[in-house]
Amino acid sequence: MKPAEARLDDPVGGSLLLVGAMLLFSLSDASSKILAQSLPVLEIAWLRYLAFVLLVAPATARQGLWSFYSPRPMLQAWRGLGLLGSGLLFIWALRYLPMADATATGFVSPLFTTALSIPFLGEKVGIRRWAAVVIGLLGVIIIVRPGTSAFNPASAFPILSAASWSLAMVITRRMSGTDSTITMLAYAAVVGFLALSAALPFVWVTPNLEQLALAGFIGLASTGGQWLTVKAYRRADASLLAPLSYLQLVWSTLLGFLVFSAIPDHATILGAAIIVASGIYTAHRERIVAARRLAGRG
Repeated sequence: MKPAEARLDDPVGGSLLLVGAMLLFSLSDASSKILAQSLPVLEIAWLRYLAFVLLVAPATARQGLWSFYSPRPMLQAWRGLGLLGSGLLFIWALRYLPMADATATGFVSPLFTTALSIPFLGEKVGIRRWAAVVIGLLGVIIIVRPGTSAFNPASAFPILSAASWSLAMVITRRMSGTDSTITMLAYAAVVGFLALSAALPFVWVTPNLEQLALAGFIGLASTGGQWLTVKAYRRADASLLAPLSYLQLVWSTLLGFLVFSAIPDHATILGAAIIVASGIYTAHRERIVAARRLAGRG
């Protein structure tokens, strides 16, 4: 049996890795938004996963079948589907929404993670964390503005994307320390690629060289982001890393302005601030609960 990678105690290194991951995800999102104006979303995702498979292939070839060894392969498959669903839904969101709006709404994911940690991780969530979840959802409502002329039905896409991402992240946390980084990447790449390949013939549009190059960059950036995320979670606790994930909102807002000349309105800024505050508080409470749990064991 191939041993899993050891979990490291390196909070600074883990934090820096996650900061880099957020930048790569934002660059991938900006490129996806550009490409979504001319190619079907499913095809963009397939091209991204094709690059993902090609990038992961050398590492899996070196390790052979051990790359796919997992004591819980079905969980790995569900994680792969969660990542696939999150990526697809978010590209659809980027097609119709400004980057800052889509990213800010998508940051409801830590709140979903809090809810999913109950059935998946066996955690107990107290009234304070549930209150933070409710406040965070209020922030989403401020951004989405249902029932007003500013409401865009496409706002549902980043919310569903966040739920799907949270499922994948909870599984990542559950399997941290049992499966290697390359195993997680290999499953995510193969599961997503096979699922998209089955749907591809129904939407295919032949891309030009410029589109292929952009799709290749998307695959490189998103794969790098996933790799850095897995490495980060092996070095630091999720409660420490969660607040740093909000740096993606900064990157996305900056890229949205530089590339698309989009400036978030006051409602988006207010809603994003509420979501970020609730997410940081949730992470703070998780850290306190984890510390109490460890103290109890001692």
